[in-house]
Amino acid sequence: MTPAAPAHDPEAERFPVLSDAQLERVRGYGSVEVVQPGAVLYGTGQRTYDFIVLTTAAAEIVRVATTDLPEAQVVSCTPGQFLGELNLLTGQSTYLTARVTAAGSIIRIDPAAFRRLMDEDTELSDLILTAFLARRSELQSGDAALSVRMLGSELSRESLALRSWAAHARIAYTWFDIDSAAGAALARTIGVTDERLPAAVTPTGVITDANPAMVAAALGLAYSAESEPDSAATDLIIVGAGPAGLAAAVYGASEGLRTVVFDAVSVGGQASSSSRIENYLGFEHGISGADLTGRAMVQAQKFGASLNSPCRVVSVRRTGALFEVTLSDGAVAHSRAVILAGGVKYRALDLPRWPDFEGRGIYYAATEIEARTCSCTPVAVIGGANSAGQAALFLAGRGCMVTLVIRSGDLSAGMSSYLAHRIEANPAIDIRLGTEVTALHGDDRLAAITVSGKNAPEPQRLPCSGLFCFIGADPETSWLADIRLDSDGFVLTDIALGPGTAEDMWGTLGRGPLPFETSVPGIFAVGDMRAGSMKRIAAAVGDGAGSVRSVHEFIGLAGM
Repeated sequence: MTPAAPAHDPEAERFPVLSDAQLERVRGYGSVEVVQPGAVLYGTGQRTYDFIVLTTAAAEIVRVATTDLPEAQVVSCTPGQFLGELNLLTGQSTYLTARVTAAGSIIRIDPAAFRRLMDEDTELSDLILTAFLARRSELQSGDAALSVRMLGSELSRESLALRSWAAHARIAYTWFDIDSAAGAALARTIGVTDERLPAAVTPTGVITDANPAMVAAALGLAYSAESEPDSAATDLIIVGAGPAGLAAAVYGASEGLRTVVFDAVSVGGQASSSSRIENYLGFEHGISGADLTGRAMVQAQKFGASLNSPCRVVSVRRTGALFEVTLSDGAVAHSRAVILAGGVKYRALDLPRWPDFEGRGIYYAATEIEARTCSCTPVAVIGGANSAGQAALFLAGRGCMVTLVIRSGDLSAGMSSYLAHRIEANPAIDIRLGTEVTALHGDDRLAAITVSGKNAPEPQRLPCSGLFCFIGADPETSWLADIRLDSDGFVLTDIALGPGTAEDMWGTLGRGPLPFETSVPGIFAVGDMRAGSMKRIAAAVGDGAGSVRSVHEFIGLAGM
């Protein structure tokens, strides 16, 4: 008889006890230190900290006291366990404090040695990464999540942008709505008025009129060339952190390229707005876009890639042997090669008051954050591609009555058949083919829409608390100088550059463009912004992975 599988133990997954053999291997990366009760192993607000393994000492992890919250113990750790969590990989400043509770010895491993451990010891790397992910998931609720508090209104587009960024970055935080009793109490405590919302309370202070860039800086997640050791030696800068950019980051970093990624909004790109993807290879039960890109983010950071958002790149130019990449805040980074993997803007309908309702009933993503604002109320989804179909099913599953508005007369024209069949069978989804949204209604937030179409004898007004727009995106490439684009603004690469390219642009190099290379040698383009690319997540991942080979070849040909 086949023995039963061992029961899953979440606590053992979060805080495994290392064996004697594992402890011996760990010692090779650090130094042994004797510590006494009360000693602080790392404190709240530290920019970096060491990886600590308890050999005979014990410790506790606490959320330190603030003016309105008492100190709270998050967890206690015993000999054989290790401290730390996902911020050892992401670079986020510490938001908890580790304190010794019982005298004994520890193994202290500095960040550089910790990176070597993660690269060289597969067993320990897997054990540590599994624990870090489980810990971050656990820390996203309870006392630990109160270390970062965000306050705002669900009717605010600024609050939505802040929460979406935090979710994509896997920040452990607690959200307070200003219209709730707890939110009003927090506002009084920190002295913030409605006019200064959203606000964020971090371990280092209170931020009013908060935006993702300000909070990222307060949490130690903002890019700084000074924080990158030997920054002039960066091998690869990737602009955009969607599936293509993340794939390039994973393959670049794992193959030894020093890799830095910038994204203007947040990690994940458009893919992160997909509520469920069922036709991505290897995920037979489906996976949300946020989960897929979140895993890719951690995978890239595991191999040493530096992911930075929000960081908008405003120019890329060649300066000598390197490329100079300038950010909107004036910061400059240098690298041997550049991959362009982002820069799209969501399409919107040309309707009166559309900008007024963005973030107040009009959304470009269907995740838990948006769904909570219109749970169990009538909503509408615009679009006929897979992203729209996934959104319609997701919202229907959250108790909403969904009107799916499609300009085409055929549901299957732009949507996978499995999605179309499910939508047709779902009684909570009203399919309106050959129909368009022609008007918006509401006061401070969207309340209703008007739809018109060839299948309707006259315009019809429908109640609608949430309008989810999935009509595609256009490449935002106007900032690119000296890079050839097609008539629609997509970046031309390799053979799409046309005949004569090698003679005109690479004559002095004695070669033609490499796969994914643009009209500027050493700059590559992948994913949705590349002319001729297939607009699918799997294709974008293939682009990102394949482009790294060309980067290696370019660096080799340039003799860098």
